[in-house]
Formats: sequence, C-alpha cells, structure tokens
Amino acid sequence: MTDETPSRLMELPTWLISQTSVQAHRLLSEAFAAIDSRGYHYRLLAALEEFGPASQATLGRRTGIDRSDVVAALNDLADRGLIERSPDPSDRRRNIVTVTPAGSEQFRRLDKVLAGVQDDLLAPLSSAERDQLAELLARVLAHHGAK
Repeated sequence: MTDETPSRLMELPTWLISQTSVQAHRLLSEAFAAIDSRGYHYRLLAALEEFGPASQATLGRRTGIDRSDVVAALNDLADRGLIERSPDPSDRRRNIVTVTPAGSEQFRRLDKVLAGVQDDLLAPLSSAERDQLAELLARVLAHHGAK
C-alpha cells in the first residue's frame, strides 16, 4: 500500500488550490511565529502602510479580518508600540489607527519574511510562472468578488 494521491484529485484545481493553501498557511505561520508575529499583524500593517490611518472597521474590510479579530490583533500591535489609536475627530466613538515608526520597521521585517515564504512555497516555479500564477489566481478571486 502506498500513500499516493489519487490521480483524479491531482486533476482538480479546487483540490490543488486547497492543498497548496494548507502548505502556504503552514509555512507562513511558522515563519511569522519565529519572529513573534502573525498573519493578521502583517495584513493590518500592510493596510496602514499603503492607505494610511484608518478606522478599525475600515481595516477589517480592507484586510478581510473579522471585527473581533481586528480588535484583538490591534490590541497586540498597540501593546508592542507598533500602532497608535486615537479618537476620530469627526466621530469620538470611533478610533483611528496609525502605524508608528516601530510598526513601519516591523512591517519591513515581516515583508522580508514573507518574501522568503513566497520563495520557499513557489521554489519549483520560474519567476515568469510565479507572476502568471499570481495573475491567474487574482482573476479567479476577482471573478468571485474578492478584493
């Protein structure tokens, strides 16, 4: 008896994508954990770096993170001095989140770690194939309404 995957499964993009996703998540989680971080931290810092200060709700929408998870991750980032919250001048009930200089530095570290994970996951592909894969996956996601 062998541990071979049935050939029928190896022909199904849905199966291949889900299995690749499992591997990608494992590699990313391990790499971020090694520097005491998580994927949520990267996603939130990336949104703040690209778009600037934002409300917690806006960050949740931009990153696809559930509201309660946004709050927990932001609490963690704030405790580390990587973000600051301040009341929104137009609506005191809402907080505006801003990345700190230390947060920008941590984002750059996380970006380097993420680049290493990309290289590890996509090692069997050429640079052109990696670009093509990203383009194809982005088209599939866009078709299904993902941002």
